[in-house]
Formats: sequence, structure tokens, C-alpha cells
Amino acid sequence: MTATAVAFVGDDFPYGRVTSQEAKDAISKAKPKSFWLDSKSRPKAAPGLAKDISTGLVIVGGGFTGLWTAINAKIHQPNLDVVLIDSQRIGDGAAGRNGGFVSASLTHGFPNGFGRWEHELTQLVALGHENLDEIEDFLIEHKIDADFEWFGEFDVAITQEHADELREMTATAKKYGEDFTFFDAQEFSKYVKSPLYKGAMLDADCALVNPAKLAWGLRKVALKLGVEIYENSPVLELDQSVNGVKLKTALGSIKARRCVLATGAFPSLVPKVNRMIAPVYDYVLVTEPLTEEQKASIGWNEPFGCSDAFNQFHYFRLTKDGRMLWGGYDAVYHYGNEVIKEYEQSDESFAMLAEHLYRTFPSLRGIGFSHKWGGAIDTCSRFTPFWGTSMRGKVAYVAGFTGLGVGSSRFAALTLLDLVYGRKSERTKLSMVRTKPLPFPPEPFKSWVINLTRWSIDRADHNGGKRNLWLKLLDWLGLGFDS
Repeated sequence: MTATAVAFVGDDFPYGRVTSQEAKDAISKAKPKSFWLDSKSRPKAAPGLAKDISTGLVIVGGGFTGLWTAINAKIHQPNLDVVLIDSQRIGDGAAGRNGGFVSASLTHGFPNGFGRWEHELTQLVALGHENLDEIEDFLIEHKIDADFEWFGEFDVAITQEHADELREMTATAKKYGEDFTFFDAQEFSKYVKSPLYKGAMLDADCALVNPAKLAWGLRKVALKLGVEIYENSPVLELDQSVNGVKLKTALGSIKARRCVLATGAFPSLVPKVNRMIAPVYDYVLVTEPLTEEQKASIGWNEPFGCSDAFNQFHYFRLTKDGRMLWGGYDAVYHYGNEVIKEYEQSDESFAMLAEHLYRTFPSLRGIGFSHKWGGAIDTCSRFTPFWGTSMRGKVAYVAGFTGLGVGSSRFAALTLLDLVYGRKSERTKLSMVRTKPLPFPPEPFKSWVINLTRWSIDRADHNGGKRNLWLKLLDWLGLGFDS
């Protein structure tokens, strides 16, 4: 399961940073807003917290993890008072800005799990499959219309070396319970046509969803179950109290017996967590609806997702109304873990993405874009979520999803409830749950490390996959930065 050299070298590499005027013109007309959030079906905002209240459980963060935590807390303890509070509106963060891939993987893909937790990988794979099944069952039971479609995700090879790796991975993964299928170039062309593609591996255990509609649907269920929701209410302080914790906002406060922190890439109220995460900005484009002729030219007719096999990879899919969502490649870190609204727009990254799409699908060259946006991803040095407790076990937290949290957030939520209530379970016994990633060094070294790593993996992609001394050192330390 080690990386091999790729065939593209120098100018042959298809995904450089040089962009055409055509790409720049195309993205200039796009609306600077998440396609998912640009909807008339968005629910009215809940009130902000403007009083002092008490509750049994308070959850900070209204993304998928926070919503699943609130829902499952009420399902298992119907009489428990639960408060969910968010600094923005539900869906404004990562929940409304991702690609809508609901993967069964709990380990940010099979290779990462294989490299870190091979001894329990069969169990992790089974738990991930069970989690995805239960997400689908929940959406059906509660009649949540989130455009949920389950076909799978293709990991696409752009070199023969990538294809050979994927073929090998298909065989290896089956030993651990994964349902992967390899397609050579001719077979894969029946699903997607691109002159760049040399084959693909289908992971059948991945669904697609409209993530904003999913977040709003979960919000509706939470309210129906009796969860109190407060939006646009940043929590400024978290302190330990005699019987639990106390949280302060600008206009109110919350006394709670227990607290769950699900704040993703935003600054954590537990300082040690901030040393283990690095918020990196990821950017996304959505095209205008494809014509029937354009769809036929790329041969795409099924509801699956795709990502390519380079270190700096793209992810892409079709939306329900026939647009192509195309994102990824860049992962931009800002000094001091800074997360601000201004970073959600980057025309340099958008133009580069547009050019990459045109090179991948030449028949779509010149297509316009309706939306462009970015969002912060909470990455960590092991690329998977990590858990912990604070304040004598009254606070539980999770972070570090690294962009693959739509599905794993439900598993994370169940684990958080186990931890905050001191329950031993199959989940809490996992090495993945009991261990934490290596923290990043303090600034300015953190910025140097991240930017050196970004530069190094870019060079590796351009130079036949050859990893320099810095990447070899990270591999030796078990910190292989490949996404």
C-alpha cells in the first residue's frame, strides 16, 4: 500500500496552476455562495441566546456532528434537556459547503486505515458500513428529503501506475470486508469519458446527498424531539462549575451538567484541541446545468461521485439538477489557525479549478459556472477524527475529520455520547478512539511545516511521484501528508 511513481513529468502534468483567460472569465460570472445554501427551502433562523438558561446537555456546534449528537441524546434519553447552540446558522459551516459525499469510511479512506489501524481495520470497516446503513434507515424513517442516492464513488486513475495501485488495493481491501471493484480504462469509459482516465476503483459504500438539505432535515427532527436550538450565538467562554460547566455568550449563559464540543475547524473552547488541528480552506465550483449533448459527451448517467488519485486530488459529481460540482486540489492554511469569512473566496483557486475541469473534460470547455465558494476543513496529522474529554469528563470533544465527515459524523456523535456519559462501548475501546494525533508545532513553525508539505506534495505530483526528503521523513514518522 505504498505510493508509486506516476507517468506525468514536468509539462506533461495536466493539473498545473497556469490558467487560461477563458477559465478566468467563466468563474468571474459565478455567484460567490455555496450552491447548497442558495435555496428558498432554507428554514428560518432560530433565535439567538439572549438569556440565562440551564440544561442537562449542551452541544456547541450545529453541523452534522452536533445535530447527530443532539438527536441521539434525545432518542436514548427522551426526558433529557438538550440545547444546541451555533455561532452561525445551521448549515453555514462545513455542513453546507462540502461535496455531499456520504462515505462509509471512518478512517478517511481504506489506505489511511490500513496504515494506522490494520489490527482493527476489519472492525472499523464493519462499523462504517453499519453506520451508513443506519443513516439511510434514519432518513427513510423520518422522511428527510436530502436527495440521498447510493451508487458509490470511483477513485479514478490518471496514470497506469495509479491504475495498478488501485487494482492492488481492490484485492487487499476485500480481506478486510470492503466492497471495491476495479475497472480498466475501457470498462470505466462506460461510466465517465475523459482522455485522461486509465481506469478506476468503485467503492460501493458511498452515497451522495445534498448536504444542506440533510442538515436542515436533521435540524427539523431535532426540534421535533424537543432540542432547544440557538443560532447566531458564538460561545465566548467555557468554564467548569460545581455541577458541570458554564458557557457564556454575548447576551446570555448556559449552565449544563455535560457539554459536547463539535466545532470543527473553528477555534475550540478546549485550547489543547487547537494544537492538534489545522483549518485548511478547500474550494468548489458548480457549473451551469449540462445540456443533454454535454452529458452524452462525458457519458455520465448514474448518481456516483468521483475523486482522482493524485496527492492533491479533485472530487466531483453531478447534482440532482444536472450540474457538475468540481472541487478540491488546493488546501490553503492561514497563519495562526485563522478562520474568517474573507477566505471563503479565492478567484485564483477558482480559475485553477475551472482550467482543471476543462482539461479533464475537453468537451465541457467553455461551460459557465453558477456558484463558487470555499470552506474550512479541520485537518489533523492523522487525517481522521480524534476524541477526548476535559473538565473531569464533563466535556467531550471531537475534531480532525479532514473533509470526510458527512457520514462519519454520526459515528463520531455516538462516540461523544459514550464518552461524556462515561459509557464503555465497542466504539470507546477502539485504538482509533483512544489515541490522538501528533500535535502541530507552534507558530511560526506550524505554517512552515504545512506550507513546506503542500509544496512537497505538489512537486511529487509534478515529478513522477518522487517524494523528497521532507515527505520521506513524514512517512517515517507516520504522518504521510497525502490529502
